[in-house]
Amino acid sequence: MENKSVIFDDGDFSSAVNLSRYLQSIRKYPILEQEEEYRLAKEYIQTKNEKIAYQLITSHLRLVVKVVSKYKGYGLPVGEMIAEGNIGLLYAVNKFDPEKGFRFSTYALWWIKASIQKYILNSWSLVKIGTTAAQKKLFFNLRKIKNGMNLVDDREMTDEVMEDIAASLEVSVQDVTDMNMRLKSHDGSLNAVIDASSDSGSEWLDFIADNKPNQEERLARSETMVYRRRLFNQALKCLNEREKDILFKRRMEEKSVTLDELSQIYNISKERVRQIELNSMKKLRKTIDTMM
Repeated sequence: MENKSVIFDDGDFSSAVNLSRYLQSIRKYPILEQEEEYRLAKEYIQTKNEKIAYQLITSHLRLVVKVVSKYKGYGLPVGEMIAEGNIGLLYAVNKFDPEKGFRFSTYALWWIKASIQKYILNSWSLVKIGTTAAQKKLFFNLRKIKNGMNLVDDREMTDEVMEDIAASLEVSVQDVTDMNMRLKSHDGSLNAVIDASSDSGSEWLDFIADNKPNQEERLARSETMVYRRRLFNQALKCLNEREKDILFKRRMEEKSVTLDELSQIYNISKERVRQIELNSMKKLRKTIDTMM
């Protein structure tokens, strides 16, 4: 489908229309029955007719919003996550095969999640989180596991609990500790009722304004990112060569080097490597704070 703007016909995030109006507008599109969905999908494979694609896509725009609501704790603009999820929906339409027996929503869910998760990982931090499958699994499942275990206070994250989580996600205890520190300051609920005394039951997600920045804001954001990268590179000078090497190998390489491997390289204990890593991060943060 060449004209991807078809998906944003009534909810163009690049326009001045706010997100709450978009959420209202997508409710007018009907949910397709299974037989109708199958017929349209078959016809689209044969004709590549954009009007048919439009019907399939718009009937699932609410699915994108539902998926985005599950990523509400990452502190990123809801409008941008919806736009990314909609792009995933576009890819799903072009690759969906109704003959395999699945509903389009089941197939599209994977593409929507993949698109949103890619956006979150790319937007999350100047310091690389990690791109291995295990790191991604940890990033997107740690909060869910903590909620399932009713761990509302980090003081409940005992060594035993940390080891259980690390084992279930096939990562190190240190990885769990580091990721928990990154995530715990971003918790928040967009599904909270705005006014508990009201009968409307309206949630913040229903009325939040479009966070898509205008041209001036995008320019300012770009300049800010350049400034932060420059700041980060200057702050690295506060570390000696060993500290920088350990920090980069532990935090910034695609495949993190283990504490055991680094302890052998530097002929020190694993605990000492861990201390150097954490102290380096503290020095880096303190230096950046003094430079800002």
